Amino acid sequence: MNTKEEILKELEKLYPDARPALLYRTPYELLVAVVLSAQCTDERVNRVTAALFREHDTPEKMLSLSQEELEKYIYSCGFYHNKAKHILSASRDILERFGGKVPATLAELQTLAGVGRKTANVVYSVAFGGDAIAVDTHVFRVSNRLGLASGKTPEAVEEGLMKEIPQKDWSKAHHWLIWHGRRVCHSQKPDCVNCTLNGLCPFYEKTKSER
Repeated sequence: MNTKEEILKELEKLYPDARPALLYRTPYELLVAVVLSAQCTDERVNRVTAALFREHDTPEKMLSLSQEELEKYIYSCGFYHNKAKHILSASRDILERFGGKVPATLAELQTLAGVGRKTANVVYSVAFGGDAIAVDTHVFRVSNRLGLASGKTPEAVEEGLMKEIPQKDWSKAHHWLIWHGRRVCHSQKPDCVNCTLNGLCPFYEKTKSER
């Protein structure tokens, strides 16, 4: 077993029940929640969508809101102007082009307004059971630090992870890396001393003299 395989095995052991932190009931709710989660915590998104989805949990109901009305719901998520614009445009696309249902392929998901590769990967993986690795800030940071995949862009890290991780584990590994980023491998003050992966981690080896 090589180092990267050991890291993945340990991550699986640490987070066997890793799952999305965003709360949703349908693919549409997940799509909206993921759009809102950009530069925002999942906890805040969940508070916002709890109110928003009471009466606006389908594309049709969402489009009953004006952009200004939607912005009032999602203001605390940040970047509310663009997020509202994207949510309404994507909702219109879903109704007019996909019969009211969120498309279930990566290619079609990425044709929706405001839906980039990361968002499409999350929805494809979580809502439709597809094999995909969405690279958010946690996945990007942890992958680079652990040496699982090196890259200066999310696309490069995604490509590297797809080469190192068996396809059947892509979606699970995405959540392992997110949980590790949230619980241990923090952006500013990673808890390297107490991390069970520190003996395998290039970042720890490089920075331990600074501790």
